[in-house]
Amino acid sequence: MKYIVVTGGVMSGLGKGITMASIGRILKSRGYKIVPIKIDPYINIDAGTMNPFQHGEVYVLGDGAEVDLDLGHYERFMDVELGREHNITTGIVYSAVIERERKGEYLGQTVQIIPHVTNEIKARIRGVAVKSGADICLVEIGGTVGDIESMPFLEAVRQMQGEENGNDFLFVHVTLVPFTTLKEQKTKPTQHSVKALRELGLQPDIIVCRCKKTLKEDVKKKIAMFCNVKKEAVISAPDTEDIYEVPLLLEKEGIAAHIMEKLQLEQVKEDHEWEKMVERRRKSSHGKKIRVAIVGKYAELEDSYLSIKEAIKHAATELECKVETKWIEADDLEGAGGLDSFFDDVQGILVPGGFGVRGAEGKINAIEYARANKIPFLGLCFGFQLAVIEAARNIANLKDANSSELSETPHPVIDLLEEQRDVNEKGGTMRLGDYEVFIRGDTLAEKVYGEKKVVERHRHRYEVNPAYIERIESGEVVFSGTDRTGVRMEILEIPQHPFFLATQFHPEFKSRPNKPPPPFKAFLEACMRKH
Repeated sequence: MKYIVVTGGVMSGLGKGITMASIGRILKSRGYKIVPIKIDPYINIDAGTMNPFQHGEVYVLGDGAEVDLDLGHYERFMDVELGREHNITTGIVYSAVIERERKGEYLGQTVQIIPHVTNEIKARIRGVAVKSGADICLVEIGGTVGDIESMPFLEAVRQMQGEENGNDFLFVHVTLVPFTTLKEQKTKPTQHSVKALRELGLQPDIIVCRCKKTLKEDVKKKIAMFCNVKKEAVISAPDTEDIYEVPLLLEKEGIAAHIMEKLQLEQVKEDHEWEKMVERRRKSSHGKKIRVAIVGKYAELEDSYLSIKEAIKHAATELECKVETKWIEADDLEGAGGLDSFFDDVQGILVPGGFGVRGAEGKINAIEYARANKIPFLGLCFGFQLAVIEAARNIANLKDANSSELSETPHPVIDLLEEQRDVNEKGGTMRLGDYEVFIRGDTLAEKVYGEKKVVERHRHRYEVNPAYIERIESGEVVFSGTDRTGVRMEILEIPQHPFFLATQFHPEFKSRPNKPPPPFKAFLEACMRKH
């Protein structure tokens, strides 16, 4: 097994995840099977309870794991299906070690960071690598070198390097080369970052330098000299408008050749699909322009809806159109009176997921506006539930209809199902990950998907209340998708509308650059017709 470990220095948010995803893509294009692992040093067990303002979107894997958004980059770039074992956190590691200690598995030893915690980390990395049957295991260590939380993980990979064959382990360090006001590229932050790494016993084989513009040759030489790497191993990673160009930029810089040489790899095949996709994306940027409003409660931090942004990009590439997104805070639509000023310049309205009462009424107002004004609409998860509430209030005439999650109401059209109630009192469970969705014939949903059964990822607890389904459907609304039992509603549509579709699931989580999710593609097609 070959291992590539990606670390970061100077500051967070430099793009370690994109760098590792790009390396994975490059190696996959050469015929190698890749398995990625993301290490998050925070003490949380997973990302499920973390605030999107602090951490960006919570990404959901097929097995229901709630993880860091970087795993979304891995799945999209490498076109792989990951599970909960691919995300290792401090919380997971320490919980396992403490549980073993309580069971007496350490036979009375004093349990310490070294060797017990580091052994647990190594065992988990190797376990995932071996189970996958991959050729190369990529490991991203979150945070920055010097963070106290990262120390056990850096020590664990240091030990692993000594335990593995010398040609089977490679370190990539991502760092920052800032510009001064005089347009000078400064190497000191990179030097200090690598110095901190070397003090921990780790020597990078490749240094990926994030910068505004391509590194000058003398800057590369200086970094190579002070950081003890070959000049060819100093890789320039300048800013780019499109993250999908990063693998091509790194390839052009020669990163692949350096990795192949160090790990003694031979090229198995040559795949140019990624280059073709990037070229299509460039072409689509000159295509028909449309504008879509996204009404969210975290609109000021777009990373909260990262997978939605990427799914829109993927669909736009296939349709050869350019999509401009207009971010609208849901709070601003509450008590705003007329909404024409918010939506008169858009061809479509999208209402994404999100928990809690804040902004809910604003989202409902946006949904009503889209329905009444025949503007193409796509609702996702909570957006689906709020579309049900809007239909109950304004079509089925249940004026006080609401979700029991949001308020006390005589008409809880969104509620916990009977079998969920006892479970919820014991702490609650969510419907997470892949579930089958069965689609009714002769519906918009069937036209969108082209099949009667699909598997989509979920992240919700509340459901459409079965007691109200008949009353809601008595108007112009149709529930065109359900679970296997027919009790849980999965898709809502309005046949008389140009395009009005809402899904209880998250189709954006399965989107790929070469395979956009059908609801997004159909939504943008409707927006293009509206334009």
